[in-house]
Amino acid sequence: MHVDLDGFAYPADNKPAFYTLLHDQARSLIDPSLPLTSNLANISALLYYAYNDAPLNRHVNWVGFYLTEPTLPTSSMALGPFQGRIACTRIPFGKGVCGAAAVERRTMLVKDVLAFKGHIACDSRSRSEVVVPVVVPAKTQGEEPRLLGVFDLDCELKDGFDQEDADGIESIVKILIEKCLTA
Repeated sequence: MHVDLDGFAYPADNKPAFYTLLHDQARSLIDPSLPLTSNLANISALLYYAYNDAPLNRHVNWVGFYLTEPTLPTSSMALGPFQGRIACTRIPFGKGVCGAAAVERRTMLVKDVLAFKGHIACDSRSRSEVVVPVVVPAKTQGEEPRLLGVFDLDCELKDGFDQEDADGIESIVKILIEKCLTA
């Protein structure tokens, strides 16, 4: 599949339209026949460039995944596909925004990371963050849902994300889960 979004203009002043467009692009971009890593990489790139291309330029400096791995201690996540500067390679559960989202299994919207107790500064320029847990539903009754990892977005601006952004990103994670992780 070839998807070329070069020169594509995202609506700068209409978040519902922006996220509707991103959802449509994510649905067409995610290919369940590909390895999961390929889909995670493309979703990271889609959001990174959507936030940073003109006319939007939201100063998002990192978009990517931290993943649980069978070879890691069950209490940490490893760096997965991402776009941005070099990142922390391992995050323990309960540490920083990503670790908190993993333990609590809920979206964390942090408008000022410097005020978040235990924040891990992988990039000192980050000022706000949204982290969405990626939880695979149970396949059989009695089975527990499985935490695959978290989807993390960082912004150089304080208050760089709001609830509308968190909701839009959660919806993209749901699309990813539906298309790749529930078959």
